[in-house]
Amino acid sequence: MASGAAGTDADASPSSSWARIRAGRMPGGLLFPILACTLAALVVLAAGRGAYPIPASNVVAILLHKAGFAVGGFEPQQMGVLWSIRLPRVLLGVAVGALLGMAGATLQGLFRNPLADPGLIGVSSGAALTVALTIVFGNLWWPEVARALGMALLPVAAFSGGVLTTLLVYRIGRTSMGVSVAAMLLAGIAMNAIALALIGLASYVATDEQLRNLTFWNLGSLAPASWPVVGMVAFVGAAALAGMWRLRTGLNAMALGESEARHLGVAVERLKSMAIVFSALAVGMAVAFCGIISFLGLVAPHCIRLIAGPDARVVLPGAALLGAALTVGADLVARVIIAPAEMPIGVLTALIGAPFFLVLLLRAKSRMFEA
Repeated sequence: MASGAAGTDADASPSSSWARIRAGRMPGGLLFPILACTLAALVVLAAGRGAYPIPASNVVAILLHKAGFAVGGFEPQQMGVLWSIRLPRVLLGVAVGALLGMAGATLQGLFRNPLADPGLIGVSSGAALTVALTIVFGNLWWPEVARALGMALLPVAAFSGGVLTTLLVYRIGRTSMGVSVAAMLLAGIAMNAIALALIGLASYVATDEQLRNLTFWNLGSLAPASWPVVGMVAFVGAAALAGMWRLRTGLNAMALGESEARHLGVAVERLKSMAIVFSALAVGMAVAFCGIISFLGLVAPHCIRLIAGPDARVVLPGAALLGAALTVGADLVARVIIAPAEMPIGVLTALIGAPFFLVLLLRAKSRMFEA
């Protein structure tokens, strides 16, 4: 499917292919403000909803007060709840959603197929596996490393697992004709199965406390949010987002095929390495603190591509904004749908994303048989 599309692009002239890439249904100048306003509204709404409700006007007043404006009209308890509990969780959702959305867009551009996703090709499960092994065996196998890295131990472990899994899946899917999407997806399924089996083994030998932590990784949640966690994810995530944004021109050229990208002056192998590293860093940060949140990396970039076309200059930031909005909205629903209990956000995103993926598969199958 991907190789056929690449072959068609190879037969076209570079100028006409670039014209198709640049064409979009909605310009970024209109799309980005809409997404930003939607995200801001969801942040205010999510920050005010919970067991202790805070009116949206008071949420805005507290934020303005913290920004230095002389604004009142709210209770001190409301400011304490918002600033200490709600806002870190909402901002962590923004950061994680942006990382997963742009990572999905980057991998889809790298593999030249909209079905590529950090979860489907095993990146998320590979990162979760290394985190699980670190939780259960870290103090036994490398206690000095665990003490030296401290809070950074799980992100480093998740990043390492994500990079290794991505490299392995890409190597298996690589053929003389390019990247085989079928082989890549099958390799991802195999990696997910292996990771699930090893995580199950780690769960079997884990203590009760370790088992609770492993259950969290499998289901996904924003509950561990705190200002130090938000600061670390924002700091490292900003580097990952900036790195993926720098690849926008190369990813546009890759849509024409690898040979055409080389003719346009793109260092293809370096582009692949950078895309793998930065996307794995983004997924690793998300998995390290929030566990596996499925299908955001598939849904967000594909929706942006349907709305505004395939230009990576629009898809990358658009997927980040939409991924952030989807994460904040999903976490809001997860907190209120069965209140006072809380549904794991990974369960909710899987229930939404899996049917979406099936629709994509059916559309791809119908196009294949029509061709």
